[in-house]
Amino acid sequence: MRYRRMPIEAESPEEYGYDRISCNLAESSIADASLGLLGTDLGDLVLQYGDHRGIPELRAEIAADGPGLTAADVLVTAGAAGALFTIATTLLEAGDHLVVVRPNYATNIETPRAIGAEIAYVDLRFEDGWRIDPERIADAITDRTRLVSITVPHNPTGRGMPEAALRAIVADCEARGVRLLVDETYREMTYAGPLPLAAILSDRAISVSSLSKTYGMPGIRVGWIVSRDARLVDRLLAAKEQIGITGSVVDETIALRARRARHAWLPGIMGGIAESLALVRAWVAAEELIEWVEPDGGVVCFPRIRPDLSIDLPTFYATLRDEHATIVGPGHWFEQPDSYMRVGYGWPTRERLIEGLGNVSEAIRQSLR
Repeated sequence: MRYRRMPIEAESPEEYGYDRISCNLAESSIADASLGLLGTDLGDLVLQYGDHRGIPELRAEIAADGPGLTAADVLVTAGAAGALFTIATTLLEAGDHLVVVRPNYATNIETPRAIGAEIAYVDLRFEDGWRIDPERIADAITDRTRLVSITVPHNPTGRGMPEAALRAIVADCEARGVRLLVDETYREMTYAGPLPLAAILSDRAISVSSLSKTYGMPGIRVGWIVSRDARLVDRLLAAKEQIGITGSVVDETIALRARRARHAWLPGIMGGIAESLALVRAWVAAEELIEWVEPDGGVVCFPRIRPDLSIDLPTFYATLRDEHATIVGPGHWFEQPDSYMRVGYGWPTRERLIEGLGNVSEAIRQSLR
């Protein structure tokens, strides 16, 4: 494995220091939750090795999202990042071919790259509305392809896809004997309602998600893999056991209680997201230097500084950070030009979001050539 630190992690808010940031627009989740929100007393919890697949009750809760799924179809992991790493290192070897939609969450690209896999990119385009085109994915698949990797709703753009498009990708992968990884971390945040879990559509499809984004719980490292292929789940379990044997019973117990409360929480979460998105929409409409494709899921968008402008981009990001104590996710986090930026609108307060967006506008003007 040829590991290297990813810019999205090396330059993250937690690495830079939260105490140095006034307006944090780099986060890709809602505001972080506190343990007190659950009213959780863990005083009687026995700190033992847990079920290697994850607490059975938690796996049953996750399986309830998909008709026909059972707890046996679910493997709990150390966050979605742990799930993605486990899948890549289980299914891919050096020289194997995979297809990855780009831009994408960095782990979906960097782990296969570290393995030495051969990656064919399907590059999404601003001009196409960041649309994931099933035909372009089909064209990228060869007789050597082992895996196709997509993210829906998409990170960093917040764009989703019609159910018919997802089903077309699933059907093509199934017909050609290719595994399909669908990173569904923002699935419950789709504004028009969630797509079906990809894993219920085919034994070749693998669904991944976590509690980090929708519920603001990245501090408990709980994600999961869903697959109806029992032999694959056993292989993934073997990888998990060799990495860490089992998950944390503390994290998984908290996750179980959070999952059981989610139907009470989700309407309020979605209402807050809608309010924040309206603020971003109003900012873009009033800001002549910025353009975007409006997201339809998640809590991030990927606007760009107008391409006809002459901007000193290093000065823009330095000014934004050092003079305005504001950060966004620069395009290079996603292997895109730095004229693009990921703006997270679910994490900051409304007041900090408004202030941060104004700071972005001011920093652009300060960086005009």
